[in-house]
Order: sequence, then structure tokens, then C-alpha cells
Amino acid sequence: MKQRSGRKISARWIPVCCVSFFLIGILFSNRLWPTSESNGQLISRTRHEQELKVVSEDCVTNKKPLTEVDVTEQVHKTHEAIQSLDKTIATLQMELAATRSSHELGSSADGAHAMNGDDGKPRKKAFMVIGINTAFSSRKRRDSIRETWMPQGEKLLKLEREKGIITRFMIGHSATSNSILDRAIDSEDAQHKDFLRLEHVEGYHELSAKTKIFFSTAVSRWDADFYVKVDDDVHVNLGMLATTLARHRSKPRVYIGCMKSGPVLSQKNVKYHEPEYWKFGEEGNKYFRHATGQIYAISKDLATYISINQPILHKYANEDVSLGAWFIGLEVEHIDDRNMCCGTPPDCEWKAQAGNVCIASFDWSCSGICKSVEKIKDVHTRCGEGDGAVWDALF
Repeated sequence: MKQRSGRKISARWIPVCCVSFFLIGILFSNRLWPTSESNGQLISRTRHEQELKVVSEDCVTNKKPLTEVDVTEQVHKTHEAIQSLDKTIATLQMELAATRSSHELGSSADGAHAMNGDDGKPRKKAFMVIGINTAFSSRKRRDSIRETWMPQGEKLLKLEREKGIITRFMIGHSATSNSILDRAIDSEDAQHKDFLRLEHVEGYHELSAKTKIFFSTAVSRWDADFYVKVDDDVHVNLGMLATTLARHRSKPRVYIGCMKSGPVLSQKNVKYHEPEYWKFGEEGNKYFRHATGQIYAISKDLATYISINQPILHKYANEDVSLGAWFIGLEVEHIDDRNMCCGTPPDCEWKAQAGNVCIASFDWSCSGICKSVEKIKDVHTRCGEGDGAVWDALF
């Protein structure tokens, strides 16, 4: 039988075939998968990403350090911004208080009258309301004022109509209803018609409360530019007072008087002792600046503020300190006018002769005119502005 023989591949062709098949495999691989990035491209992209990261970190964490001057300037600007914001807030609060008062006191009326008072009658427009603080036992003091600087009868009414100056003795009631003291005041008022009766029980240690009630009552009855409190042993030149206040008429919140800052008296059994002395810091400290209590004036917004916040305004032992405390923290201009605290003759007389007529005169040693009933006529004669001054004053 014939045997078929197979063709054998030479051993030298085996490596050639392997290489050929490998190249063919690479060719098919390149066609089936995308071309991968070269090492150079990969390194370049990685470096670019690292550079972006470094720049980002520099922006966030590696800012230029502030110098001490920069920090001080920024603190100063921040402080100024806070002060400006505080003033704006204070102004808004006062405007809000005035608006609240307007709504509470009533609606607007005609040009001669403004809002309605507590009794439902329109509040009369006025330039200033003067409350003369007096007591049941001070009838002689009141008469001495009526005989000197306070107009009476028809002149008093004319002063209100033509000049808008309201002048009243302010007094409350006795602790006993319809007592002989109250009836005496009723009789005196019927004769002179120059009292403002307050819902207040009279007492020396209740002067701070009386002051609050005076401003609240006055605001409810008169729509005035200024409200003035004066003691009944002080001499006042009404024309000079009106002329002085008129200079501050455009200012919204002014507090005018002879400003002082006396010591806080912590010792008991002394005049003007302050039981709450500890609130003012260490022993021996002084009070904040405030007007002396013999006479001072406040503008409409401040009187309105007192009227609205009367229940929560704290009362200190001394009435003038209490008033000053109520304005602490408010945007208020304190005006120190030394013409409101002239001495009695020869002090006020010398000033009058020099053409600088005083607004008010009294003796510091007596916190008023010493023996005012006997002496006030002499003060009026030597230091008075003249009976026609208030009528000729322009304001």
C-alpha cells in the first residue's frame, strides 16, 4: 500500500510566524480600542491640574497679610459705621415714639389746633409750656411770682393767644380726697385761673414722679415746641427765655439748662442722699451730666418720649438726676446755657447792664432765691427785662 507523506514546516520559519501574528494582533487592537494618551500628555495634564490647585489654595489660604495700619483703619471704619447705625436707630425710635403719641393723642385738626387731648378737645398749638413747680404751703411764693414775672388775668390769656406761651403753677392732690388743702387750691385757681392740676399725690420725695406726670399731662393738652419746668423760688425773664429757645427750634431733641455733674452722695442723713449710689460705680463717683433742677427746657420729642414711656422710667432720689437719666442712651443734644442760672444781684444786675439779660436768677446756696417771697421783687426790679420785652420778642 502506498504511504502518503505530509509536508513539514522548517523550524526557522516558526519565529517569523510568531512575530507576524503578534503584529496582526496589535493592528486589530488599535482598531478596536481608542488610542491611549501618551506619557507626555498625561504628565502635562497632571502638572496643569496641580498648578490650578496651587493657585486655588493661594486665593483661599495664602492672602496677603494685613499690616497693623490696615487693621486699625478697618476697626476705625467699623466703629464709625456702628455709630452711624446707632444714630439712625435712635432717630427712628424717637420718630416712632412721636408717631405713637400722635395716634394715642388723637387725629389732626385745623392749623390752629393739632391732636385731641385726653378730654377729647383739640390740643392747642403753643410755642412753650411752662410748669412752675409749687406746693400746698407755697401760696406766698406764688403771689410773689404773680406780682413780678408772671402775667395775670387778661395778660396771661393774651400771652397764650399772641405768643403761644402757656404758664401754669403745677400741683397734684393731697393724700386725703377733697381735703382742706385741695379746696384751698381750687379756690385759688378759681381766682387766678393759672393752675395745672396733676393726677399726683404731693410729697417732697415724689418730685421725680411729679415731673413725669407734668410732662405727660402737658403733652396731652398742648402741642408745644418746648416744655419748661421751673421752681417757684426762681426769677424768670419770659422774653429772654422765649428768644433763647427759639434759636434751637429746628433741632428735634434738645435738653437745655445749666449742666452739672455733682458727686453721688452715699452717706445717709444728708441732703440729696442717693440710696441707689451703688449704680453709679465706685464710692466718690460723680453723676452723668444733667441740668440743674431749678429750671430746664426740653423739646417736644423728648417730652413725648417721657409721656409714652412714663411707666418704665426709673426714678432716682433727685428729680434733676432722674430727668438726665431718662435721656441717657438717646440721641439728645445737651445745651449748657449759663444764662439759665445767674445769681441774684449784683450778678444778674451787672449782666443786665452789660446787655446780657439773664434768663433765670437764683442763689445756689438756697437752690433758689433765698427768702424768695421778700427778695424776688428786688431781683425783678434790678434784673428784670422789662414788662414789654416778652411782647416785643420775635420768635
